[in-house]
Amino acid sequence: MKILVDTNILLDVLLDRESLADESQAVLDWCEAHPGDGWIAWHTLANLYYIGLKTAGKKEADRFVDEILDVFEVCPADSLAARTARSLPISDFEDALQIAAGQKARVERIVTRNKRDFRRSPIPALTPREFLSAAVPNP
Repeated sequence: MKILVDTNILLDVLLDRESLADESQAVLDWCEAHPGDGWIAWHTLANLYYIGLKTAGKKEADRFVDEILDVFEVCPADSLAARTARSLPISDFEDALQIAAGQKARVERIVTRNKRDFRRSPIPALTPREFLSAAVPNP
């Protein structure tokens, strides 16, 4: 299953958000085990780096972005994708950019903690728990 991982999932791991980081790390682990199926939006890299720089310092921000680039494919970005984001019926432009990036990469699902923000998305959204239940078979 080809997925776009929303920035908040990566931030859970970077910032070690208590009670959220384990499921989010499991999503990253799944992506690492399935090369080519985990995607992020281009602008996610800037957001991660900026927040990582402010909260953990340059060395940690650099390390985390490098680690993300080893695991994830980055969705192509162009003017058409930006225009698509502007035309979507989504109130939060950053979320609309995530959706447009996912459309450009032809992902099947968006994995996010803020599923409600994607209720009008043409790409179905799943929480990390929902995704892991669907993607990881129970022994």
